[in-house]
Amino acid sequence: MGIVLKRVFFYLLCFALIFAFFPHITRAAEPKVSAQSAVLMDQSSGRVLFKHNSNEKLPIASITKVMTAILAIESGKINQTFTVSQEALHTEGSSIYLKAGERMKLEDMVYGLMLRSGNDASRAIAEAVGGSESGFVLLMNEKARVLGMTNTHFTNPNGLENPDHYSTAYDMALLMRYAMENAQFRKVVATKIHRVSATNKEAARAWKNKNKMLRLYKYATGGKTGFTKKARRTLISTASRNHLDLIAVTLNDGDDWKDHQDLFDWAFDRFKPIQVVKKGKLKAHVHPFYQNKLYVKRSIILPLTNSEKNQLKKNLLLIKPKKDPHWKPASPAGRLNVYVEKQRLASLPVYYHSNSKKKKGIWSRFNGFLHAIVTGEGR
Repeated sequence: MGIVLKRVFFYLLCFALIFAFFPHITRAAEPKVSAQSAVLMDQSSGRVLFKHNSNEKLPIASITKVMTAILAIESGKINQTFTVSQEALHTEGSSIYLKAGERMKLEDMVYGLMLRSGNDASRAIAEAVGGSESGFVLLMNEKARVLGMTNTHFTNPNGLENPDHYSTAYDMALLMRYAMENAQFRKVVATKIHRVSATNKEAARAWKNKNKMLRLYKYATGGKTGFTKKARRTLISTASRNHLDLIAVTLNDGDDWKDHQDLFDWAFDRFKPIQVVKKGKLKAHVHPFYQNKLYVKRSIILPLTNSEKNQLKKNLLLIKPKKDPHWKPASPAGRLNVYVEKQRLASLPVYYHSNSKKKKGIWSRFNGFLHAIVTGEGR
């Protein structure tokens, strides 16, 4: 019996040592993808849950049209009708078969762009929103700069091959995260079939969405497909389950439908959205000057695994108070950082407010009294 117990103890010790030196063994195996580049991002927080060569600059094909669509939607012209130019018809590649001189609502052009990947629609949209294709490209690159897409450069509104037209899986996830905050964009990419009324040049049409994820995966909420000979297959897709909203991007992926489903399933099984900071008054052990006078303007909700919840740490950095009784900190007064192990997952500005209220002087109270009499307020 003593020998058996010694063996059991020996094996338990071995397992403990293995897990201590190789903690990744205890984690669920990450999914494998066929893509040259890939990323999986949480919509709410922007946290990257999975990545593979995610910052590699590559051709992106028609997922470019996510930028074209969101700029069109934000232009303020979405309900206006525009005339299609002859130049738009000469755009090579996939088409919704617009006619020269055809008058169509910009909103319908966006549906044709995103559901059927119409390159003729991309040119028509660019001319309607930017005045010209080159003018629209300037808007695209400026928007990319604002969104922090530092490894991206656009040369056209459709993704046709050009050595200076490129992005990364990570940058395109940033773009999709921004676009999915727009309700009209979400509606467009989630649409399976869009019907267009007859125009001055064509009878009524019906466009079926090329994004098969909407039919293959029950949690899918949208996305955009792409393909060129150089870029090969590119895909952006979104999915939602149990209050967790995800964005997957793959570049040069011959098995993208499966890869996206595997990425989503892996994340939905592993991560749960947890509120780690609540909007409003901040409870923390701080300098007496700040006690009960700090607040945050929004909550932080992060996708976390069960083990990560136990490793969560918060670090509050505040401006050091001065001894001057009239001193007040700048706004914001500091930042709250959230970490798992040594990785910072979120950062939030922290604001200060004084609980004391200034007493109104006699003239202030008198003016208020006169104002109430004249306006009739307070009756």
